[in-house]
Amino acid sequence: MSRPKYLASAVAAAALLVVAAVGGALNGGLTGTAVAATNGTLATTAGCGKAPTLTNGTHTISSGGQNRSYILRIPDGYDRNHPYRLIFAFHWLNGSASNVASAGYYGLQPLSNNSTIFVAPQGIDAGWANTNGRDLTLFDDIDRQLENDLCVDTTQRFALGWSYGGAMSYAVACARPTIVRAVTVLSGANLSGCNGGTQPVAYFGIHGIHDSVLNISNGRSLRDTFVRNNGCTPQNPPEPSQGSLTHITTAYAGCRAGYPVQWAAFDGDHTPSPVDGSGSPNDSRTWTSGEIWRFFSQFQSTTPPTSAPPTTAPPTTAPPTTAPPTTPPPSTAPPTTPPPTGGPGACTATYRSVNSWPGGFQGEVTVTNNGGTPLNGWTVRLTLAGGQAISSLWNGTNTGTTGNVTVRNAAYNGNLGANASTTFGFTATGDGATPPSNVGCTGS
Repeated sequence: MSRPKYLASAVAAAALLVVAAVGGALNGGLTGTAVAATNGTLATTAGCGKAPTLTNGTHTISSGGQNRSYILRIPDGYDRNHPYRLIFAFHWLNGSASNVASAGYYGLQPLSNNSTIFVAPQGIDAGWANTNGRDLTLFDDIDRQLENDLCVDTTQRFALGWSYGGAMSYAVACARPTIVRAVTVLSGANLSGCNGGTQPVAYFGIHGIHDSVLNISNGRSLRDTFVRNNGCTPQNPPEPSQGSLTHITTAYAGCRAGYPVQWAAFDGDHTPSPVDGSGSPNDSRTWTSGEIWRFFSQFQSTTPPTSAPPTTAPPTTAPPTTAPPTTPPPSTAPPTTPPPTGGPGACTATYRSVNSWPGGFQGEVTVTNNGGTPLNGWTVRLTLAGGQAISSLWNGTNTGTTGNVTVRNAAYNGNLGANASTTFGFTATGDGATPPSNVGCTGS
């Protein structure tokens, strides 16, 4: 997996991206017709009910008179009668569709719990110049081919990418606002053009405050396009100071219902994988995957959301394994351990497994005040099985990552009224088949 090599060629990448900006921004997005869809009403595709002919792996497609390619990942246990979310993940300059696929589509595929179809298109010359709109045409052609063969929920199409891939995701948001429900742009700039760019699309921008390849001012400019389009209240959101090794995520206020804008600035350089508390990017420990998944998964099939996720502040204590709130969507799996018994006024903690993959798993703990008086804070203790280690945790602050672990409430979710509950989640390495033991909660 080659994403961590981004800094080795930062100077060359910067030069190439400037050249790409001239060709892409002037020529990109001038052709192509958006296929019909709406963002508010569930619509299924021609592939629903059909036995699919497409399979996981690399596919070729004729697009704009050229042979292009993409990598497809279909959920395990695919149900041809169930409409699935569809996510386009665009690679970076000198990256590839294979790089994106091997990295789990920016870390989203392990979080998806087989709810999503993923596709990674391949750019010409390993980039997204979008000359004469050729890459938008590719987006349209892939989308059409997938929807004719697979069951896709047309209110649940998304796009994301880092660097040049972020630029392409921005171009898709500008030119296909009725097609994509939301986009995430990591460390992007206007390099692939913006044909249109006047209609609302839910938008999440992520950028390093000292990006040496694409200055953060580029990311702010892209963000502000959709602050304006989505009717949000303009502001200068807080950003972390250099040396803090933290990030701050802000949800804009006043946005049109169903079209939130979110901005995450981090103390770091040109990377898709920043880690709080560390200057070393790491795909398995980054907070970006969880926050992006939370942003995308908030959107429902039939009705756009009426509120955006809350603003998150940087943690007051920042161990490298702790990330701010990025709670993934709940699954239907029942708790794997029963909640411990608490007395009047006590809290209980219930663990459930959300997802698992080779070498890792995701868990969630629900904290409930089962007493008649409010709680001002809570502390959960649990014991991880041998070989398990927490790699990231959100909606709480943990002490320890192996064996006996203590998790205390975050600043925003400690106050629980009678019978109220909250959750925190984590990802961990190791075999998730054995749930944590000795799960207990103490209220204050």
